[in-house]
Amino acid sequence: MSNQRPRRGKADPGFSGREPYHVATFAKKHGIAASDAKRIINMHGSDRDACDKAANRLK
Repeated sequence: MSNQRPRRGKADPGFSGREPYHVATFAKKHGIAASDAKRIINMHGSDRDACDKAANRLK
């Protein structure tokens, strides 16, 4: 029997909205060049929503 309580209301433990994207993953997700993905990630840092919006504007 485990002493750990189940996590409730938590996101996937492997995902953090505050961590920046990896360049290759981000580029593949949006179908953009790695250089463009790197530039977007550097501009917006760990704000994934802002990165996604910038990539969509680039398309």
